[in-house]
Amino acid sequence: QVQLVESGGGLVQAGGSLRLSCAASGRTSSTYFMGWFRQAPGKEREFVAAMSRSSITYYADSVKGRFTISRDNAKNSVYLQMNSLKPEDTAVYHCAVANVATVKPYEYAYWGPGTQVTVSS
Repeated sequence: QVQLVESGGGLVQAGGSLRLSCAASGRTSSTYFMGWFRQAPGKEREFVAAMSRSSITYYADSVKGRFTISRDNAKNSVYLQMNSLKPEDTAVYHCAVANVATVKPYEYAYWGPGTQVTVSS
């Protein structure tokens, strides 16, 4: 089992920045691929960004150039720096862990409860 806890969400004006953090505990040897997903009210959960232990990164087209994922393997943590935020970025952001390199939510075995990000116009 892997437990994930996100932090860093909040309310920010459009154009602003936030940095999300996610700390993993438990069987952290399973944290090969760590990713961020988001879910807005009435919408499906969507992929945002992910990163392997060897620093290979993936980004959704909607966040490329604005968001940066990073991770600290020694701390079993992953981060999401979000710049130039837009109202459409408003969602609950979840951290997740997978054993394979994937952007598909159903291939992620462990999920955090999420942190709310609200971007006002």
